[in-house]
Amino acid sequence: MTKLTAIIVDDELYGRENLRMIIENYCHEVEILGCADSVVMAKELVTEQTPDVVFLDINMPVLDGFDFLREYNERNFMVVFVSAHEEFGINAVKVGAVDYLLKPINIKELKQTVKNLLSLKSKKLKTEPIQDRDKLVMPASHGFDLLAFDDIIRLEADGCYTKIFIRGEKTKIICRTLKAFEDALPKELFFRVHKSHLINLKYIKDYSNLSGSHVTMIDGNKVEISRRKAPEFVQRVKAMLNFL
Repeated sequence: MTKLTAIIVDDELYGRENLRMIIENYCHEVEILGCADSVVMAKELVTEQTPDVVFLDINMPVLDGFDFLREYNERNFMVVFVSAHEEFGINAVKVGAVDYLLKPINIKELKQTVKNLLSLKSKKLKTEPIQDRDKLVMPASHGFDLLAFDDIIRLEADGCYTKIFIRGEKTKIICRTLKAFEDALPKELFFRVHKSHLINLKYIKDYSNLSGSHVTMIDGNKVEISRRKAPEFVQRVKAMLNFL
């Protein structure tokens, strides 16, 4: 049976512990990995634990629940808002929350929310790119496609989709996040140079650090390298080419 991992984000101790207790007593499909009392702590927990879902309070001091979500260009977790206020419902829909639970928690509504989360996770697992030695197995309308690592020049994020630039072929657009591909592809060959770009190090044509860092790939496309990633990128290329 599919299980869910989760964290709870609420600045009030009672809110955190009450929701944890209800979930543990009535929703055995959910494992609580931790609780956070602020956006800063929540970000740390997400990085450390990679939960399937975040149960997120809205009204918190300094940074609120919406501020937390703005920290992510890509989200690899589902969101359920848990709030004592009804007026944020429209904004919750706009940011892609799976559900909006009102405090005090209605157990019947919570169980239905968990059922919806499990269904969404099952659908996601069926569409995740799967690694098969030196190939990606990707779902397609006719069944699945096999894509060799060596045929991939680079990948580019496009919201919840990813554009895959392939040698000698048209670009493929897959309904998966760039992070999903980053996790599936071999780290020794592919490097995420920017929040929107994952490149095959074999297919770099040249590198320039004039007016900001960028690489030119063998297909002629230039790809920006973020300032934070540039030092690690240079070291990775040097290590791959064995000239430290």
